[in-house]
Amino acid sequence: MNKDTNNRGLYYEIGDKSIKKTLVLVLLIFAIFLAVKTINMIKEYKFIGGGVPTANTIIVFGEGEVFAVPDIAEFSFSVVEEKKTVKDAQETAAKKINAIIAFLDENGIEEKDIKTINYSVYPRYEFEREICPLDFNCPPGKKVLKGFEVNQSISVKARDTQKAGEVLSSIGRLGASNVSGLNFTIDDEVRLARDARKKAIDDAREKARELAGNLGVKLIRIVNFSESGDHPIYRYAATESIKLLGAVAPEIPAGENKIISQVSITYEIR
Repeated sequence: MNKDTNNRGLYYEIGDKSIKKTLVLVLLIFAIFLAVKTINMIKEYKFIGGGVPTANTIIVFGEGEVFAVPDIAEFSFSVVEEKKTVKDAQETAAKKINAIIAFLDENGIEEKDIKTINYSVYPRYEFEREICPLDFNCPPGKKVLKGFEVNQSISVKARDTQKAGEVLSSIGRLGASNVSGLNFTIDDEVRLARDARKKAIDDAREKARELAGNLGVKLIRIVNFSESGDHPIYRYAATESIKLLGAVAPEIPAGENKIISQVSITYEIR
């Protein structure tokens, strides 16, 4: 009996020692893991920003403007015809459109500058209701097909802005029901945008030299550049639809357009 008790005590003692050793080993591994992770984190924090050398800088802004007289007049017009059949409506509209296009061609407007932007055919209904003396037990009204409407819209780019008024008046006499979206633009805006950008950069450079002189520092190099702008400011000749039913040719001044470029330049200084 005493022998069995002693054996069990020894077994429990060995088991406790084994568990303790396992716990110590786990804690030791965890401690090593934390130590390695902490060292790595310290290294990371130490080198944050280490690859970006600090430098003294100044930022200057420049603006450039270029003015130009528009050389293109853009507008659109529509021809609307309503007839009993689709065929009749299409044929009547086509005759007017062809006459207008022929006139545009005679006045130097190229085929590439004439473009159909909409063509639609719609049935036109009217709601009819029988007249009843006492308005009692009257049959319900019904939609009655009255005809078809053809609507064709065309955009035009006229490169002789001085003839814009004459062109608008003439297409009205030839059957255009309305003219809209008239505005004057510049064909080579890319070149003008480059000119505006150059002026903006020159303006910023001059400001940088002046500022560096006032501060008593030296400009070393450009470390950053950004640009905004390069957008034209249009002066529209008309903002509403113009009805031209054989009217006298209107005077439509093209005015002047402005293209703006804005830049910012960051200089390293010493």
